[in-house]
Amino acid sequence: DLGKFQGANRVLGSAMASVGEVMAIGRTFEESFQKALRMVDPSNPGFEPIDGMELPDDSLEKKLVIPTDRRVWGIAEALYKGQGWDKHRVRDLTKIDDWFLSRLDKIAATGKDKDKWAALKPLIQSHDAKATSLLREIKQLGFTDEQIANFCGGLSDDDVRACRKALGVIPRVKQIDTLAAEYAAETNYLYTTYHGDDDDQLAGDAKGGTLVLGSGPYRIGSSVEFDWCGVSAMRALRGSGARGVMVNCNPETVSTDYDECDALYFEELSKERVLDVYEREGIDTGCVISMGGQIPQNLAGP
Repeated sequence: DLGKFQGANRVLGSAMASVGEVMAIGRTFEESFQKALRMVDPSNPGFEPIDGMELPDDSLEKKLVIPTDRRVWGIAEALYKGQGWDKHRVRDLTKIDDWFLSRLDKIAATGKDKDKWAALKPLIQSHDAKATSLLREIKQLGFTDEQIANFCGGLSDDDVRACRKALGVIPRVKQIDTLAAEYAAETNYLYTTYHGDDDDQLAGDAKGGTLVLGSGPYRIGSSVEFDWCGVSAMRALRGSGARGVMVNCNPETVSTDYDECDALYFEELSKERVLDVYEREGIDTGCVISMGGQIPQNLAGP
């Protein structure tokens, strides 16, 4: 939201300078990090350059040295760019630990591998079984169907989704352990991942009901009032005896208290993930999009 204030200082320090937050959960840093970038703003595709790669080296260096809310995109540009840029140069400029940069570099190495995408495209188009392992590997790095389609070129996210489902490359539902493995967790606190062969909850556990989309991160113009709407909708559903499933990614909200709904998915508010949850839960009485503000309403199609 800093971009909404003319003249605002974007340099990040020890002072609180944010309106809202997200919580992304996955089995690896790569998977979680790409989720988090999209959760902050659905217009972010993931960890890839969003401002092009035309910055001269001195300007890119400045973007990396000064910590701002835009620095992550400078890191993406540097790792995708090549031409003398690598994780070691980024580390020297940002002082970010190698552990993180190595994982970001792994995402970038896949994103800029044109040969891999060229080989994958015809396999997706023909639903060839040879695409199975490659698609799973890419999904485990946190890439969305839309990203895959864009990197391949000439495909849509629906093409990628259809191929994935045909080949059995689907996300697995895992339960967040709220008891540190001391006791068996019984909470309906769920997330999806491509790192797994089965669900913590059996597919037969799907009981239908109504899906309610939350508001995502708080921001100027979309704040706690929409969380109140989502929670009120959920309480009305459950009060009438209906089953309610919530999808949201904001840890500040009442809607992400696991006892407010029958199943809580701490997930992205995106077309791909909403469809995953909808199908996995066997939703049979519709999806409520009008209670979460602009982000869920933007998902509504004609």
